[in-house]
Amino acid sequence: KEKGQKGTKITLKIAKNSIRISFDGGRRLDLSKMGITTFPKCILKLADVDELDLSRNMLKKIPSSIQKFQKLRWLDLHSNQLEELPGAIGTLQNLFYLNVCNNKLTTKNLPEELNLLKNLHILNLGLNCLDSIPTSLGALKELKEIGLFDNALTTIPNSVKKLPNLKKLNAERNPFPDSTKQEEHADSVKRVETLYLVQEKDLCSSCLKACQDKRDKLNELKHMTPSPSKKLSFPLLLTPNSSAKDNQEEWRLR
Repeated sequence: KEKGQKGTKITLKIAKNSIRISFDGGRRLDLSKMGITTFPKCILKLADVDELDLSRNMLKKIPSSIQKFQKLRWLDLHSNQLEELPGAIGTLQNLFYLNVCNNKLTTKNLPEELNLLKNLHILNLGLNCLDSIPTSLGALKELKEIGLFDNALTTIPNSVKKLPNLKKLNAERNPFPDSTKQEEHADSVKRVETLYLVQEKDLCSSCLKACQDKRDKLNELKHMTPSPSKKLSFPLLLTPNSSAKDNQEEWRLR
């Protein structure tokens, strides 16, 4: 056996006693914060649950047998030690919510099969080791919220940014290039600095003075140092670190 920390052993009896009824009437298997180091095989006998919470444990791997949870709508794996996800996760066609925040996932170990989760509405990939986002995630047309914060991203593909139903995207604390340069590079529209609709000689003196005053004010504003923009708030994509609240209900879509 590999040397390492010995985790809590979950028996079928413990698992059955950990089933709760969620706010919408579904059956939720809550095994969070139990010191689990290995995915408990016994819970495969409870694969008819609607929600599975294995967050805040010490899991390093999720087996391919996760595909047995075909009814699963809500899967929370945040704050573990996961370095990869199995491709079998793409078979969970009813999955609505997937949280793998605060793990050790790399871009290389994100399975391509994630793009098969056609009913996914909320995806949290924050606090991992991602240096890029697969463009294939643009296939998740139902996605409404995505967390990408605290990674090593330098860009976000347009296929993700332009998802038709996307309402919230939290990508804070990534090493993106200078935003001004990005905007200049992305802006292919040629702009005209001054557009004359009438000639100066056709204006009366009072109108000409009014126009000149307006132009002077615009020039002053143009040369002013812009104030830093206010940071956006993403209340549903919080960072689940040690300061996170124990009540995980606020992570869920209301």
